[in-house]
This record gives sequence, C-alpha cells and structure tokens, in this order.
Amino acid sequence: MRSLESHRAHRKQKSRKLIISQAALSSHPDKVSENERAAADVKFKSISKAYEILSDDDKREAYDAHGMAAFEAGNPMGAEVDLDDLLAQMFGMGMSGAAGGGPGSAPRRPRKGDNEEQAYTVTLEELYKGKTTKFATRHNIICKNCKGSGGKDKAKPKECSACHGRGVQQGLKAVGPGLMTQETVICNSCKGTGKVYREKERCKRCKGERVVEEKKVVELYIPRGSKEGDKIVIEGEADQLPDQEPGDIVFNLVEAEHSTFRRDGPDLLAEIHVELSEALCGFSRTVIKHLDGRGIEVKHPQPGGGPLKPGSVLKVAGEGMPHKKSDLRGDLYLIVNVDFPDGRWLDQDQRKDKLRALLPRSDHSFQTEMVDEVDYEEMENLEGFGSGEHGDEWEDEDDEGTSQPQCAQQ
Repeated sequence: MRSLESHRAHRKQKSRKLIISQAALSSHPDKVSENERAAADVKFKSISKAYEILSDDDKREAYDAHGMAAFEAGNPMGAEVDLDDLLAQMFGMGMSGAAGGGPGSAPRRPRKGDNEEQAYTVTLEELYKGKTTKFATRHNIICKNCKGSGGKDKAKPKECSACHGRGVQQGLKAVGPGLMTQETVICNSCKGTGKVYREKERCKRCKGERVVEEKKVVELYIPRGSKEGDKIVIEGEADQLPDQEPGDIVFNLVEAEHSTFRRDGPDLLAEIHVELSEALCGFSRTVIKHLDGRGIEVKHPQPGGGPLKPGSVLKVAGEGMPHKKSDLRGDLYLIVNVDFPDGRWLDQDQRKDKLRALLPRSDHSFQTEMVDEVDYEEMENLEGFGSGEHGDEWEDEDDEGTSQPQCAQQ
C-alpha cells in the first residue's frame, strides 16, 4: 500500500505536469500574434522540455541529483532550460513544490558552480609523448572556521538592509544602444543570503565572506596523442561556495608551432634535404630527428626504386602521432628537397664534359621556322608573376583629349 509521503509526492508531480501541460497549450506559437511568435516558440520549447523530464522517472531522478548538468551537450535534452527557474517564473513554484519565487525573489543558486577555463600551450613533443605536470593554483574554499555561515559560533544574523532580506536587487542592463532593461541580480552585500552579520559577530577568519583563499598544488595530465582544442578537466577544483558543488578547472589545449613537423590529424609532415649525388646514387643515413629524440634512418633506393626527384614524397608508415587510448599511430610524410651544388663547382670545362658524358641525354628542343635568342633573369620564386597586367583596350594617340560627336555627311 502506498505510503502517505509517496502519495503526496505523486499528487505534487501530477499537479506540476498538469500546470506545465496547460502552459504549453497557452504558449503554443500558433495561438499568438505574428510579432510574438518567436518568443512564444522559445517558451514553448522550454516548457516541452520541462514536461519531458517530469514525465520520465529516470530523467527526473537525474535532474534531482545533478540539475540540468545531467542533460548537457551530447544529450538531446540540452542544458538551456532550468526547471526550477521556469516554474518559478510562470507559477511561483519550483520542482521542490515550494511556493514563492516569481518576480523579485532570489534566483535559485545553480547546483554546480561555474567552471574556470583557460588556455594551455603545449609543444608537439608533449602531445606526442604525453605530459604530467604539477602547478600551484589559488582558489576559494568554504571557511572551515564558520563552516560557510560567515558568522561566529551562536551569532545570529540580521536582515540585509540593502536587499531587505530578499537576497536580490533590481538593476539595469543594457540591451542595445540607448536601451535598458531591468533585471534581478544577487545582492552584493549579503551574497544572496538575505542576511548579514554585525561586524563584531563576523567570523574572524573569513571576515563574513564565508570563503577563504587557499593555495593548492594540482596535477595536470595530458594523454599522448592529444590535439589542439582538447579539453583537460580537473573536476571540482574551481572556487567553492556554500550550498553549491564547485565547478571544474578546464584547460583548452593550444598546440605551439613546430620548427620541423606539421601535424594534420594523426599524420606528420616534414621536409628533408639530400645532396644531388644522394638523389642520383642513393644513400643510407639518418634524415630527421623525431619528436621523441629518435633518429629516422632512410635507405635509398628501395628495391625497384629510381633517383629521387625534387618534391618527391616518402611515406613512413606508423611514424606519425599516436592515437589516444590505442597503440595505433599515424604516418610520417617526408618531402624531399634536392640540394644542388654551387655553380662554381662546374667552372672547369673538364668537369662539365665528364658530367655530360655520365648523365643520360634526351632531346627536349622544338623545331620551328623562326628562333629568337632571349636573355633571362634567374628568380628564387614566382613573386611578381601576374603583376604586369595592362589594359585590354588599344589607345589611339589621335583620340587623346575631348572630342565632340559630329554629324555624318550626306
């Protein structure tokens, strides 16, 4: 047989669902004027989400335990609506069933405090190998002397004169050029409690602030294979507030530019330099130093291979970035730059003749009826290409100046 307490809880839930259902019908976008439709659509979606949570025992239990944080990104419910705030705004009640709230009442403090986010720059070597580091941080913790009350033992607070015990005040907020709107904000004097202690009755340690600053050493672990944009979360280490779960410290990884390697997903790209003699005759040597300090040795040519050409790409399988939580790795791509000898090396005609005799020859000349011998200038790059554009129309010297239209002769 159902207990009296469970019967009352069932009646409260049924009453809430009925109220929300009626509110959803009255707020349907099809039942308002065109200029009110956008606002009604937002309200209707919020009410629908509230009803969905109330109608599902598992979702209701998750909300009671974690608030809307239980329905954050990745969950179809979303986190943009808070049921207590929604019900308080509409009906002066919350999920607890308590009356009150409404305009001018104290905003319900979130179950979890704000996260503290900051950028953290890491090198490609650290992302390749992983990193564990410790650092000192300062954050607020609940005063142990007064257990977060802000007053001495057995001291009784008085009503806050700034907000008259409501915990909130009315303030103005700019919503556009020259436009202001009134909003309810937490009272700065009592920090939303509605009560304050006389100066002589305040806690000696926190001076009535209810929290004190503490220095703490925190360990940060970056898994190998992490990438820019990853978030490293240290749970519950943000500032503490009474009656609230502390937020998290969130580090957003920023990858520092590397002088040798460029990363794209799990793959790495780098350039190597080989001598002309190595490109033609082959070599076996260390061509690059990897991110973990190992030398990468390349033997050229591979069986069936030929000379290396400038811009050739060598793919080294399994020498890219590691995958997180896996033994798999990406690939390493090496772009070949062939270093030609200094021009003075061929100053002697004897060397030219020997080289010409050794190298294979092919005829790339063209047969034409007319041939012009031209001078040229050696350029390091294509800078200036396309910058010599001129007008497409011919300009006749006789057309200079202003001319008047003339009648045709008959």
